[in-house]
Amino acid sequence: MRTIYVNWGGHHVKLTWIPRMVLTESTKITSVHAVCMKDGKVLLAHINDRGFNYPGGHLEAGEKVEETIVREAYEEGYVKGTISYIGSIEVSHEENPSFDPNGKYPLIGYQAFFRMDIVECLPFLREHESLFRVWVEPSEVPFVLNDHELSKIILHDALILNSQ
Repeated sequence: MRTIYVNWGGHHVKLTWIPRMVLTESTKITSVHAVCMKDGKVLLAHINDRGFNYPGGHLEAGEKVEETIVREAYEEGYVKGTISYIGSIEVSHEENPSFDPNGKYPLIGYQAFFRMDIVECLPFLREHESLFRVWVEPSEVPFVLNDHELSKIILHDALILNSQ
């Protein structure tokens, strides 16, 4: 496990990476994300107002976690593949003085992360929120990704998942 603190939109948020955390029906998953791999490279999608990131997003009503990551990888990266669960980030607002208990997010929620091994790469149509995609060597991901430092640990865990 690894914990960091981030400032998200002026909010002091505690993030803890929990490899292979068991997901249950009661786990409050707020979003899912995929480290998409093809020919040894990682897919990063440039998302409106977020920059480069792993494809991912929020669950829609009645959608299962696995269905969400397949949909989001297609919508943001125009890829299809097989998925393997890596772990989750616990997103805690317990130390956030600005937390709104009636807001969009729970006091403690989870972002689930998967590795997707691409089996089909489709033409990039820009029909959704991503502007373009790039394929990056794993060693270059930290220089391109617009995210917190846990993203490097998640990438590492995605890469070793393949060798286990």
